[in-house]
Amino acid sequence: MNVSATGKMKIDCPPFLDQRPGTSGLRKKVARFQEPHYLAMFVQAIFEGVGNLKGSTIALGGDGRFFNREASAIILRMAAAHGIAKVVVGKGGLLSTPAVSNIIRARQLRGGIILSASHNPGGPDGDFGIKYNVANGGPAPEAVTEAIFARSKTLTGYEILDESAGTIDLDRVGSQKLGAMSVEIVDSVADYAALMERLFDFERMRGWLRGNDLLFDAMHAVTGPYAEEILVKRLGAPRAALINAVPKPDFGHHHPDPNPAHAEELMARLWAADAPALGAASDGDGDRNMILGPKLAVTPSDSLAVLAANATLIPAFAKGIKGVARSMPTSRAADVVAAELGIESFETPTGWKFFGNLLDAGRVTLCGEESYGTGSDHVREKDGLWAVLFWLNLLAATGKSVPEIMAAHWQRFGRHYYSRHDYEALDSARANDIMNGLRQRLADLQGRGGIDLADDFRYQDPIDQSVSEKQGVRLVFGNGGRLVLRLSGTGTEGATLRLYIEKFVARTGALGLDAQAALADLIADAETIIGIKKLSGRTRPDVVT
Repeated sequence: MNVSATGKMKIDCPPFLDQRPGTSGLRKKVARFQEPHYLAMFVQAIFEGVGNLKGSTIALGGDGRFFNREASAIILRMAAAHGIAKVVVGKGGLLSTPAVSNIIRARQLRGGIILSASHNPGGPDGDFGIKYNVANGGPAPEAVTEAIFARSKTLTGYEILDESAGTIDLDRVGSQKLGAMSVEIVDSVADYAALMERLFDFERMRGWLRGNDLLFDAMHAVTGPYAEEILVKRLGAPRAALINAVPKPDFGHHHPDPNPAHAEELMARLWAADAPALGAASDGDGDRNMILGPKLAVTPSDSLAVLAANATLIPAFAKGIKGVARSMPTSRAADVVAAELGIESFETPTGWKFFGNLLDAGRVTLCGEESYGTGSDHVREKDGLWAVLFWLNLLAATGKSVPEIMAAHWQRFGRHYYSRHDYEALDSARANDIMNGLRQRLADLQGRGGIDLADDFRYQDPIDQSVSEKQGVRLVFGNGGRLVLRLSGTGTEGATLRLYIEKFVARTGALGLDAQAALADLIADAETIIGIKKLSGRTRPDVVT
């Protein structure tokens, strides 16, 4: 270890070989990140892999999960040692992921570091994560994440300021100094709330809330303060409209994933006799959302399609939308809407980073993923609270209920029955064997058993022509059915195998069935063709959404 006159140290350390970023950054168990030098070596790889950050300004924030503050302190000391001129940090180290994207774009920063494992559990035994967002406010594209990974394998150490250089008070809003670097602690909510007021009709939404009930579950995650400011203080909802609104490092011992399996309290309230007109939830870092009406859970795929079909009712999109993009596993409901509207639609791999080029090029306005992610061109991340406000504005503009909006949508466009079956914490080798075994049979499956298309999804970006291979196996049936199988890139333990089941029913067909009942034949076909239960030894999926 060498210490310079300015307090800059070079810490010698061999590389860690398990630091390849996944779908959205590097995610590991908290214990792994707490090992000596582990976090610092990946941050060093970010600074070197991104390159040329000296003299620039970046953002830093996280979802408040366990180890967030300690990680923030390490990153600030490293940023100062690397000659970064200024870091903009959310108060308490808190910034939702869409809020970081907004700060990067609004302030024209070089990029930002986000500390989150998104919807994964928190606490000492939970997960932690870190990712880098680029100057457009979106997740680093594959070329950058691969450069970061390449550097992580060859590092011999990292640079950091000695602790004698001082510390930053994350709870004091204003400017501070760390060595020669400026650190600006900002209100985590103000800029984001102002953006939402520019996008939506707050006056109309206030009127709706005077006569209707809303229930929002922040899941003890980062969105709580944002919901308090926007839904309660600016829109006038009662404080009782928020549940689990105080961020906690362990998310209150809950799984901060906004889906029917994990938002149990919210689901119970929406299925009660006195259910509120709108129920909603967001996740750990505030980029995901779930939308509910009385006794109705709106699938993320349907939500994207509904927003696209009704976008002109929202002030930000009054002149129409340019196009819509969805991840490949997401149902094709948005494609049907786009075709009727005469706008472009795109199918991309899973990962919000794949939408960035389309948004920057002005080819699309709305984007969505089946994993409860929806967003638009206002930032370059999916945005949970934005989606909730969109639905709230839609209810206020139409005077219809959530069930009425969905019924009208299906009667106009038909219904894409949809479900995802997750097999979690599988042995990685076995999960890969299942995937590779199916891949080897694709040529034989093509044209048999009603399968019109059997392929391994390959994506060529229409903007920069970059290619992404092996993004999930698709089996498309001539009768409107589709099966998709892929390995998740967001877990930290074993492997998660995800089976997506979709069936299209035209507007003259049976539109009011239970999804699992409507998909029963396809679910059986999936086991016959793929054999997940037989090959994995599992009797049923761990999570069905």
